[in-house]
Amino acid sequence: MTERRDLSDESGVPTQNTVTLLAEDNELRSQLQQLINSKTKPLGSLGILEDLALQIGMVFKSLSPAINNPQLFVLAADHGIAAEGVSAYPQEVTGQMVANFLSGGAAINVFCRQHNIELKIVDAGVNHDFDSGLSIIDHKAAKGTASFLHGPAMQPEDLSLCFEYGSRLVHDAQKAGCNTIGFGEMGIGNTSSASVIMSYLCGIPLEECIGRGTGLADEQLKNKIKILKQASANYQVKNEIYEIMSWFGGFEIVQMTAAMLEAGRNNMLILVDGFIASVAFLCAFSIDPEIKKNAVFCHESDEKGHRLLLEYLQARPLLRLGMRLGEGTGCALAFPLIKSAVAFLNEMASFESAAVSNKA
Repeated sequence: MTERRDLSDESGVPTQNTVTLLAEDNELRSQLQQLINSKTKPLGSLGILEDLALQIGMVFKSLSPAINNPQLFVLAADHGIAAEGVSAYPQEVTGQMVANFLSGGAAINVFCRQHNIELKIVDAGVNHDFDSGLSIIDHKAAKGTASFLHGPAMQPEDLSLCFEYGSRLVHDAQKAGCNTIGFGEMGIGNTSSASVIMSYLCGIPLEECIGRGTGLADEQLKNKIKILKQASANYQVKNEIYEIMSWFGGFEIVQMTAAMLEAGRNNMLILVDGFIASVAFLCAFSIDPEIKKNAVFCHESDEKGHRLLLEYLQARPLLRLGMRLGEGTGCALAFPLIKSAVAFLNEMASFESAAVSNKA
C-alpha cells in the first residue's frame, strides 16, 4: 500500500537531496513567473490561466511545457448500498451506462471526441459480465461491493487489489506517452459512499455532505440520509484512511485514489472531475498531501457536498456550470482552458520580443 512520502531523515531534518530539490523548484517557479509576467499584457490580466500556466510548468518541470497524449479514464463499479434504496435508479443502470460508453453514445464520449482526448473505460467492479472483445479495461475487483449498512464494503485484499489496479492504469498510460490524465466515474450508489467518506475525513456533519445524487425526490433524500446515518453509526470509528476506504469505499473510488497517487509520483497533471472524483482525490490527499500540486479541479458540481469539499481542500474549480453528471465530463469541458494556459505560455509574445513598451 502507498505510504505518505517523507522528505526528511529520521530526525525530522530535511535531507540534502530535499533541500536541493526545493531550491530547484523555487528557481523554476521564479523563472516561470517572470516568463508569465513578461507577456504582452497587464500583470495578472489572464487571471486563473496564469495560475494554471505556472502550475503546469511546475508539474512538468519545464519553461515550455506540453500536454502529451491526454487520457481520461471512466471507472465503473456497483455498490451494495444501492440495495438500501439510496439511489433514484436501479443498480443495473451501471452496466447499461458502461455499454453506452462503449458504443460511444454518452456525454463523455461526445466531449472527448470534441477535444481529442483518448477515452478509456474501466470495469472496476460492475455487477455484469461484459462480452469478450469489447474495448474495456478489465479491473473487476468483484461484482460490486457489499452493503456497508452493517459491515465493510470490501475486504483488505480487495483494497490492495484496487490499489494495484489503479497504479497499473497510470503505468500503462505513461508507457503510451501520456502526461495528463483525467478521472471520471459511473456507479449507482457511489454518492452515498463518497458522502460518508467525506464526512469522516473532513469532519463535516454527514447531512451537509449528502446530496440528491442521480436526482432523488424529497422523500427519497430523507431515506438516503437515514440509511447513511445508520451505516455511519454502525461503524467503529478508527479514523484511519485505509480502514475508512475499506468500510465505505467503492472499487472505482479506490482505484481512482491509487491512480491519482501514482500520477502524482510520476509528475503527471491530474484532472479531477466532480464530487465522486474529488472524494477519491481527498483520499489520495490524506495519504500524500503533496499530490495537490499536480491536481486541477475542473468544475464545481451541483452535488451538495462538493462545494464544501472544495473549500476544505482550498481548491479553486475552473468551471461552475451546475452539472452533476459525473463520467469525467467536467474534465473534458475544462480541457480547452488547460490547453489555452499552455498555449499562451509557449506562444504569446513578450514585451521585448514584440517591441511593445511595458508600463513605467
